[in-house]
Amino acid sequence: MDSLKDDMIEGAVFLGDLIDYGMHSNEVIEMIQSLKYPILSNLRGNHEQAIITESYDRFSSKRGSACAMYTHSVLNENTWNYMKNIQNPSGMSEFMLEEKRCLAVHGSLEDNYWKSIFPGEDSPEYGKYDYVFSGHSHLPHYFEVFYPADNPKMRNKKKTVFINPGSVGQPRNLNPMAQYCILNTGTGQVDMRKVPYDIGKEQASYHGQVDDFYRERLESGV
Repeated sequence: MDSLKDDMIEGAVFLGDLIDYGMHSNEVIEMIQSLKYPILSNLRGNHEQAIITESYDRFSSKRGSACAMYTHSVLNENTWNYMKNIQNPSGMSEFMLEEKRCLAVHGSLEDNYWKSIFPGEDSPEYGKYDYVFSGHSHLPHYFEVFYPADNPKMRNKKKTVFINPGSVGQPRNLNPMAQYCILNTGTGQVDMRKVPYDIGKEQASYHGQVDDFYRERLESGV
């Protein structure tokens, strides 16, 4: 798996917030459009939703709102088209992965955009899924919940696997590397990946357009 190449990837799941905070929102969208493998789920996150609707009041700080407003001002036509016509506007989608029933949600079923799933979640509404992919928190997790089920063969249990890959561009787990995960659908193995990138180069792209907090936090993953 360490030598995984592009032609070995059979599909990708994007969980939203492809834009904002950084200085390369348009370039990120262009890169994703150039991928050669299928996108199984492509969600609108709270940042896309806030910018599309110009509703900035739910961000946790004034600097967050100001950053989103700046991002709104620099998005090109291609990015606007992608957000409005390609991303799922509900912030969630259901799909089949081979024979597994999957849910992708930016936040959670409680609030698709603004409330995260955390380890310990055991709401029965997730019990019908085999995999639940979520984002929003920027904190990677993998955990399993065993729900009661009428299935003596499986000792009356039904397993749901919860996966959050973390964040490629703005991690929050005190690790500054770009983070994502690889799911092997044959074995069920989940590899939580952390890869280095040129943080200094990315920081140099900030030129005072947004609060320095967003540039500085890249060094520590906070």
